[in-house]
Amino acid sequence: MRVGESSAHAEFEAFYRANVDRVYRALAVTLRRDDLAQEAADEAMARAYARWATVRHLDNPAGWVFRVGLNWATSWWRKVRRERPPAEDAPHPQHTPTDTVLGVLDALAALPTPQRAVVTCRILLDLTTAETAVALGLTEGTVKSRLSRGLAALRVTLTEKESR
Repeated sequence: MRVGESSAHAEFEAFYRANVDRVYRALAVTLRRDDLAQEAADEAMARAYARWATVRHLDNPAGWVFRVGLNWATSWWRKVRRERPPAEDAPHPQHTPTDTVLGVLDALAALPTPQRAVVTCRILLDLTTAETAVALGLTEGTVKSRLSRGLAALRVTLTEKESR
């Protein structure tokens, strides 16, 4: 390793430790598959490491990693769909939290992927509207609209479950 590479490596290692779990959880909620989320997070972090000289200067490197993971998973799904028909019973994330948390996860899973991605970035990754827009390649208006619709749908779904 050269002199500058050592500090860049240490900087990336600190970034990785601080963000890998958050990115994985956000991808798991968005993709609704723990195994795919883990692969996507790993692939995205590897790409971030390879491009760290550029990624480190972004306003939100964690948002960039989330977006790369989401893009990687989308490409993976397209390839799988071309090669074989979809399974009828796709596995769901395996969680053991309370019924309330499971209800929220089920409600999130029912959202369309574009809304789920925005809600995940804003709520789970705690990104601002501007950071979410950059991470997902959207305008801030689109982020606000999808967030509003997604949260409204979650309220309806969770209220219906509560009244049962």
